[in-house]
Amino acid sequence: MFRCVRIWTGDDENSQFEEGMIDLGPAAGGDLFSDESLVTTTSFRETKPGGTLTWHTAPVRQLVITLSGTLEFETREGQRFQLATGDILLAEDTVGGGHSWRIIDDQPWRRVYIVLASDAHVPFKPLK
Repeated sequence: MFRCVRIWTGDDENSQFEEGMIDLGPAAGGDLFSDESLVTTTSFRETKPGGTLTWHTAPVRQLVITLSGTLEFETREGQRFQLATGDILLAEDTVGGGHSWRIIDDQPWRRVYIVLASDAHVPFKPLK
């Protein structure tokens, strides 16, 4: 299973988050496989160690896969969570107060942005 944190805009217009997993089922050869999700674009980005980004919303509904680095995200309500190598962020807080992040280790944050199609289903499964 892949760890995934979903962040979205709540009724109070502030970003909320929940931890979960990308749901996988059996596939050929004993592998595990997710349902497919429709995407529009993919891009790569790197931020130097020590990087930060103050309050912002996600520009579009997207998956962000961390390839290296450890980050701490914060909501305007002071809630925090971390992402590390291999973690996936399902960013759905495209309006409202947004979130901020900062790199908390000595590695660059290397990531893949996968912009989801407007009707894309993501097999996110909350831990609760």
